[in-house]
Amino acid sequence: MAKLALSDRILMSVEKPARYIGHEINAVIKDKAQVSIRFAMCFPDVYEIGMSHLGIQIIYDQLNRRDDVWCERVYSPWPDLHNILMETNTPLFTLESQEPVRDFDFLGFTIQYELCYTNILQVLDLSGIPLHASDRSETDPIVMGGGPCTSNPEPLADFFDLFYIGESETVMYDLMDAYRENRAKGGDRRAFLRAASGIPGIYVPSLYNVSYKEDGTILSFEPREEGVPARIRRQAVMDLSHTFYPTKPVIPYVKATQDKVTLEIQRGCIRGCRFCQAGMWYRPTRRRSLEFLKERAETLIRNTGYEELSLSSLSSSDYPELGELMEFLIDICEKKKVNISLPSLRIDRFSLDVMERVQDIKKSSLTFAPEGGSQRMRDAINKGLTRDNILSGSNEAFHGGWNTVKLYFMLGQPGETEEDRKAIAHLAEDITEVYYDIPKAERNGKCQITVSTSFFVAKPFTPFQWAAMFRPEDYISYAQTVLAEMKQMKNFRSIRYNWHEADVTVIEGVLARGDRRLGAVIENVYRQGALFEAWTDYFRMERWEKAFEAFGVDPDFYIMRERGKDEIFPWDFIDGGVTKEFLWREWERSRKGEVTPNCEERCSGCGSLSYGGGVCPGKNRNDQKEEVFL
Repeated sequence: MAKLALSDRILMSVEKPARYIGHEINAVIKDKAQVSIRFAMCFPDVYEIGMSHLGIQIIYDQLNRRDDVWCERVYSPWPDLHNILMETNTPLFTLESQEPVRDFDFLGFTIQYELCYTNILQVLDLSGIPLHASDRSETDPIVMGGGPCTSNPEPLADFFDLFYIGESETVMYDLMDAYRENRAKGGDRRAFLRAASGIPGIYVPSLYNVSYKEDGTILSFEPREEGVPARIRRQAVMDLSHTFYPTKPVIPYVKATQDKVTLEIQRGCIRGCRFCQAGMWYRPTRRRSLEFLKERAETLIRNTGYEELSLSSLSSSDYPELGELMEFLIDICEKKKVNISLPSLRIDRFSLDVMERVQDIKKSSLTFAPEGGSQRMRDAINKGLTRDNILSGSNEAFHGGWNTVKLYFMLGQPGETEEDRKAIAHLAEDITEVYYDIPKAERNGKCQITVSTSFFVAKPFTPFQWAAMFRPEDYISYAQTVLAEMKQMKNFRSIRYNWHEADVTVIEGVLARGDRRLGAVIENVYRQGALFEAWTDYFRMERWEKAFEAFGVDPDFYIMRERGKDEIFPWDFIDGGVTKEFLWREWERSRKGEVTPNCEERCSGCGSLSYGGGVCPGKNRNDQKEEVFL
């Protein structure tokens, strides 16, 4: 069947055909006869979300720089195309060549969030690739996964040939070289996986055995063969100013969720919030040079035509040369009529001055993320924000012309009390009071405070990985406590409140903390029709409940109990850089309400100094040892 005819027939029947036609501006087209390795890179969600992800663009650029590799893209088909492919037995195809994914050498998934797991099975199934790695033949692609969810890949262990633990700029070329070498020697699939297991950061689940105690906890996690590493070291690129970064990112035909060009200024975070997986997983904090950012900003604006440039990092305010960078960006962006967005700023005078310069006369909303309503909770989670910080920042903003503030909190955190929840309402009220204390003639219209609460998920490689979570009805009751308290506030009409879905939070927690026994559950949920579980309109809790019951899996085992210090976690075979000993110290400090200084103030001995770089002051010590903060 001709590719063009196949595409025409499909595209006439789907909602947004531009999701699937490929050949966008800056897409890479190669002669497949001239390459040795074909790599299908998948973001297991809809095109508009996948095209907003910087990581995919980096890997796409990195792999396509090699003459012997052609990296193409594939995304999860929306339900309309999914049904057509299933009904017609048409294999899922890539965007660039429109050829079946199953004909590629590699199928790589970036796994950004737990609720995409059923979409991974969708892509495998529609591609005609056996779901289980153990069932694949020599003609099937090597299925590999990367991204933040590889901090605990075990729930997906049955479905992947290998996982790439860490950042793509490190050993991706080594992996491609190993594949070519194995093929040149006539080696089979198993020989390649065995060779790949010797590359730092590569985890091959089939080469490990897991055994369990009678209580369901892990007894041991061990390699099956001699020479297979017992621990996998997360890979991190230390020099972000001399590594891969796209100069010509692919421009989608349809509007992406993040319809802008992204300039990543740093990785990691110095703050050490105890609930935040990204802040721990991406340690040490590494920064791109000012010269690199200036050059890349000009190049990206020139090569994309986007009307907005966004600075990307976990905490943009902590980039030391932000002021000078902004002076440069404002100058070039004004000439090109490009807007600048600055997410992840701490609300202080400097940040407000920056925002004042980059926003037009109609001020957009400001965002605070106190995470905890009371000072006690903010200290317990090591947020590093005081009530005075929040109120003084609000005051500065209101006097600067802003009148809309978004506040983000988290409910159900370890040690949280009813008073801590009610404090969320009181903090929102205090902010409205700051606004209404301004003389009416000097105000910029009506004040609007939007309060959003998510629910706590105990993620791997955080100090809270030992903590218990709660049932959906508990989370809902906590949100209702906040709402009831808000309704008693004098300025309640100026406050809007919404909260996250509790059922989704619980499933996210189970998958984040789970082990290999969850593979059958995930597959069963997919077989029941679960797709796009991160989308509220598609998530159905009853499917998960049926699957748990069918396989005798108790979700409470994964989320409803506090862990002991010596319990073996499913992810303990991974060396993430931050040590378990440090995380336990932080867990104990949290329960005492003790604050730990940020990385630039004092080294706390987290372990990430072993990477040999970053902002930790310990790297300048002669003995190259970290100072343990006690």
